[in-house]
This record gives sequence, C-alpha cells and structure tokens, in this order.
Amino acid sequence: MAATQATLLKNGTLIDGTDRPGWVGDLLLAGERIVALAAPGGIDRSLFDGMVLETVDCTDRVIAPGFIDVHTHDDAAAIDAPDMLPKLSQGVTTVIVGNCGISLAPMVTDTPAAPLSLLGTRQFRHAGMADYARAVDAAQPGVNVAALLGHTALRMRHLGDLGQAASASERAAMAADMQEAMDAGALGLSSGVFYKEAYAADLTELTELASVAARNGGVYATHIRDELAGILPALQEAAQTARQAGLPLVLSHHKCAGASNWGRTRETLPLIESLAQGQPISLDVYPYTAGSTVLRTDLVDGVIDILITGSQPHPEMVGRYLKDIAREWGMTEQAACDRLQPGGACYFQMREDDVERVIAHPLAMIGSDGLPHDERPHPRLWGAFPRVLACYWREKGLLRLEEAIHKMTGLSAQRFRIGERGRLAPGLMADVVVFDPARVRDTASYEQPVQFSEGIERVWVNGVLSYTADGRATGARAGRFIRRQATLPA
Repeated sequence: MAATQATLLKNGTLIDGTDRPGWVGDLLLAGERIVALAAPGGIDRSLFDGMVLETVDCTDRVIAPGFIDVHTHDDAAAIDAPDMLPKLSQGVTTVIVGNCGISLAPMVTDTPAAPLSLLGTRQFRHAGMADYARAVDAAQPGVNVAALLGHTALRMRHLGDLGQAASASERAAMAADMQEAMDAGALGLSSGVFYKEAYAADLTELTELASVAARNGGVYATHIRDELAGILPALQEAAQTARQAGLPLVLSHHKCAGASNWGRTRETLPLIESLAQGQPISLDVYPYTAGSTVLRTDLVDGVIDILITGSQPHPEMVGRYLKDIAREWGMTEQAACDRLQPGGACYFQMREDDVERVIAHPLAMIGSDGLPHDERPHPRLWGAFPRVLACYWREKGLLRLEEAIHKMTGLSAQRFRIGERGRLAPGLMADVVVFDPARVRDTASYEQPVQFSEGIERVWVNGVLSYTADGRATGARAGRFIRRQATLPA
C-alpha cells in the first residue's frame, strides 16, 4: 500500500478565508484534506509520520484557500478542456456553472440557440444533472465543478412558445427536472430573464421552480430582467421571487449598465441592503467596466464602446470596435450589429466608481463571468481574481487583503453551501493557493485576452498539486463534481 503524500507549507502568511487577520505559520496537507495549522515549526511531527513529506518554503508568500469562481460559464469547458488552465492559473480551484439561466442540462440538441450557445455547441447531450455530473467526473477536470440548473435551459426544453409564460403542465415538467437536479446535488436554480428566451416568464413560473430548489436547501441566482433604466423594479422582482419561494437570493454580476445609469449604485446598493434586512441576499461582481454577452441591437446606444468577440457571418471583424465597423460599412451601429449577428461582444457599459462600490460592498463575492468558448474572450476569463488583488487591494487599497480573499473563498462557500471548501481549517478539503502578494496581477487585456496572470505560484486541488508558477498545469487533474451540503462544517 502506497504511503500517503503530505505537503508542509512553511512560514507563509495564512489567510484563512474567514476575514480574520492573517498570521505567519505552517499548514499541513495530507491526502485530500488539511490536517493542521500552527505557528512556524509548531505542527506535531507525529501527524505526518510514515507519510511521504514534501516541504515548501512560503516565506513572504500568502497561503489562502483556493479561490471559488461563483459566476462562470465553464459548463462545457470542464469537459472539453479539462485542464481548466484559465481558472487554475488564477488560483481558482472551484467553479460554479449554470449561471444566468444557461446550463447544459437538461437540453439535448446539436444546434443550441442563443443564449445557450454561449456554452459552445458540442456538449448539449445531458438529459439531467446526474448525467452532467457523471460527465464531469469522467472528464476529471483540473478544478472542482458545482452546478446550478438554468431556467432558460428548462424553458427551451419544455415550452412550445418562449414568448409567453409557461402553462401549468409546462411548469410541472420543468419542476420535475428541477427536482432531478437537486437530487443530483445541484446548488439551486439560476435564471436569466434579461434574455428574450426567458423574458416572458412570470412570477408564478419563477417562484414554482425556485420553490423546488428551496425545499431541497438550494439558492436562487439571477441575471435580473433589466440592468439599465429599470434596474430598481428588476431587483424588487428578484427579491420577491426568492422571498415567496423561501430561499437565498444571489444577484448575478451586479452592475448599473449604460451611460444614463452610471452612478446609480448609490441607489441600488441601499435598496439591496434594505431588502436583505428581511431575506438572505448576496451578489457577485467582476472587476471590469465591460460586460460580455451575445450581440444584441438593443444594447447599442451609440455612446458606449462595443468590442466584437465573435461573429458567425463576419469572423474577420473579431477584435474590432462596432463604431469602426459601422463607419467602414457606411451604416449605423445598430445596422452593423444586425449584420454581425449571431455573435458576441464586450460592452463597455459600466463606470469604474460603480464597480468599486459593488466590489467593496460586504454582500459582494467575486465571479469572473468569463466565456471560454468566445473566439476572443473577455480578459476576465483569465484575469479576474488576480485583478482584484492587484487593483482593488494592492493599488487602490479599496479592500483589505483578508477581505478580498474572503470575497473569493469563505463567503462564496457559505452562500452556495459548499462549506468543506473556502477556508483553511483542519479537516476541510485541501484546495489551497500560494501567491506572491507583491507580484500577483492580471496580464490579460482586451487586446491580448489569453494571458497567464503573474504571482500565482502553486495551486492544490483536493490535495493534489495542480498548477505551478511556470504557467503550466502539472498534468494532475484532481477536480470533481461537488454537491451542495445539507449542513456546513463549524
């Protein structure tokens, strides 16, 4: 029988994911678990007697829980590109998929329409969450995968007319799929009523599905109906849905989009705080002023810059700005957008002061919202987490280091009920990142989006060293499908 592999991380600054002050000490990993934390030299040697021990000097380095990306569209990437380098290279050890109402399960099709096509086109073959979980485990991805079930996917499977609210029989069919997903370990329900394919859903439809998640200890994450002028009533609708269903609400990628909306986080965040007095609410945010989604003419206002990330009829226009394409073609930006569809774009919809207010808010977690199947992805796919550390902690001082890491780890695990992760404590899973706090930074840009971050030195997933500072995966892929927990560890 092979001896257990153990790793002793020595003399690092331990930041445990709880928002408590960091301290210098040692951390022992053995097998897939964290075994002990202690002052330098203070771990009892008997704990690793008989083990194969590797010692890593972490002087002047931070030892933190592996980061949890709460907002991803990595559903298919975890199977098709299982090294998961865009995430591992940022220190991410767990991704939450199925956001914005968009999930692989339970759609089975060779020709997924938008917005499901944001997940690519090859993996829509999982009739339920249990099938998807088996596919993830078979792929052995480099990171852990936890999943929400998408409301839009349910609609596209079961509704005859996406332009109207679901009938009673259609709601029952969707609810059955929702129950199957919860039985398979899903974290809950996501919706994207922002998209036309789900826009017609009414409160009854959303609440009935959310209630299934609620009865099984799940959450409700939503890309709200309107992030522009109608953002306040859209927030109220999301809160009402979760309140009536009786489950926690997560507001996806909270933003005030569009130039006429800039500065309105001064309204939205107090409203969210007020609503949170009566129900559990949290939100996620990415650290950029541009969003990324499918090409939509209604998002073209002639004011914001729009960078084309994909176009089926005109792939030669990828990487160019819509205003330049429109000028070249001698037409309006709206007409050029129509001609480029279907496709995708980065929309420079936000203002930095709004982004800062959301990131600093105590209810906010960090999510990348990256789209791995874009030909030219938004830089957040490769850079979101190091960017928070470099920009909002080290450069701007907007967050304390412990606070920034809490928003990427412990808070995220707590909100999504994956509590064996997100903290450094004996007995928890050994998802761990070591980084250089003086050097950590994102290098991905809108011009060159596929770039490794700097300063992320080592990443362990379930106790297996999976990434090192030379910008490469180790070849050991130790991720798995992870299920929500009924109770959280102390």
